[in-house]
Amino acid sequence: MTDKPSGLVQGTLDMLILKTLDLEPMHGYGIALRIEQISKGVFQVNPGSLFPGFRRLERAGFLKTEWRDTENNRRAKYYLLTERGRRELKSETREWGKLTAAIARILETS
Repeated sequence: MTDKPSGLVQGTLDMLILKTLDLEPMHGYGIALRIEQISKGVFQVNPGSLFPGFRRLERAGFLKTEWRDTENNRRAKYYLLTERGRRELKSETREWGKLTAAIARILETS
C-alpha cells in the first residue's frame, strides 16, 4: 500500500491480511507479496502498515505466531489464522459485500 490517497480504505488491510492467511500460514514478507500479486500491483503494502496490523490482529485473537524455517532456511515469524480469525473474516467479508453493493448502486444512479 502506498501513502497515496488512493490506498486502502481504513480497516481493509486487516481483512486482506486475514484473507491471505486463510489460504496458508505465511511470514510478513510473503503476505505483502501475496497481496501485491493478487491485487495486480494495486496494493503495495509497506512494513510500516503491515506490522502494526499484525499486532492489532494478534491482540484481538485473530492471529497467532510461530517461528519456522523459510524456503531459504532462515528463521521467520509465521502468522496463522485462528478460529476466531476465521469467524471475523467471514463477518468482514459479508459486511464488505454489503458496502460494495451499496456503493455500486449509488454510482449506477443517473
